[in-house]
Amino acid sequence: MKIVINVDYGGFGLSDEAIRLYLTKSGKLWEEESREPSGLTYFWLNKANEELFWENDLTRDDPLLVEIVESLTSEKASGRFAELKIVEIPDDVDWYIEEYDGREWVSERHRTWR
Repeated sequence: MKIVINVDYGGFGLSDEAIRLYLTKSGKLWEEESREPSGLTYFWLNKANEELFWENDLTRDDPLLVEIVESLTSEKASGRFAELKIVEIPDDVDWYIEEYDGREWVSERHRTWR
């Protein structure tokens, strides 16, 4: 199984190019809006209802997300404060993502009692 994580401090994020590619390949209807002077780009799924695309809602083992990071490379797919990496783990692992200051790693879920 392949999982996309961020290996730099700052947090997970996709570049505008990666978001455009993801939305196009996923078949979603979307609208792009650039805001000046901030230079931020908004990707609307439903502008009338103020519904924005947010990459943090993606599951990190999403095959389309993995495909896009692989095809664009980490340098082009990574957002402003991210350095994306694909980690491969066995299919049967019950996994989750841990992080410190935005830097992430994949851990195996174990039982805990208190």
